[in-house]
Amino acid sequence: MTKDEYIKRMQTENDWAPGWDAVETEFARLYPGKEPAHYGTEIHARAMFGGDNYLDGYSVYDSGKGYQHIVTFGMSELYTDEEAFGGEYSRWGYEMTIKLKENKPEDCLWALDMLSNLARYTYTAERFFEAGKCVPGNGTSLHIGTDSLITALITVNDTSAQTLDTLHGRVEFIQFVGITEAELNAVREDKNNISILIERMKKDNPDLVTDMQREISYF
Repeated sequence: MTKDEYIKRMQTENDWAPGWDAVETEFARLYPGKEPAHYGTEIHARAMFGGDNYLDGYSVYDSGKGYQHIVTFGMSELYTDEEAFGGEYSRWGYEMTIKLKENKPEDCLWALDMLSNLARYTYTAERFFEAGKCVPGNGTSLHIGTDSLITALITVNDTSAQTLDTLHGRVEFIQFVGITEAELNAVREDKNNISILIERMKKDNPDLVTDMQREISYF
């Protein structure tokens, strides 16, 4: 699509959201025929209207393999913007994902709040996430109010969603994976341990699904 064609469509279709469409198309490829549970953020709570929510929504797909696959909408450029057309990266250049070992989307709502906090951090601190990093917690369960050994996160390229070349630029899918405090400490001691940790986890869990009931540690 040329820039002139983009502008023409932008002017004639007020509800066109090419960035949003691109994300949905990729997940439709992963889960053909499946309708996700979608959770939109309240308009008045969004940052553009003075709120503190930097995401426009989340979709939760039942993988059919015992986990829910969550993707955010809002880290990339979702809506039409003439200045964004043809960019190298679409806004921050990624959307966030997480795969949770849960049977129902309703059991994943706490993770939406967590992703919202991660988005707020990126937008306010202007520090983005990329694969191969760790995100420490406060030493307690990621799911506040529950008992779990999973207290922190590492980031990887999503094990199934592919990087997109959109009208606004490149969009990767950065998957957040829950880890234990012992695993976090091993990564803190030696950054090379993060690749070792991922390799060990993948032997048992190739999709790197976060299981909040996991009791074993890989370090």
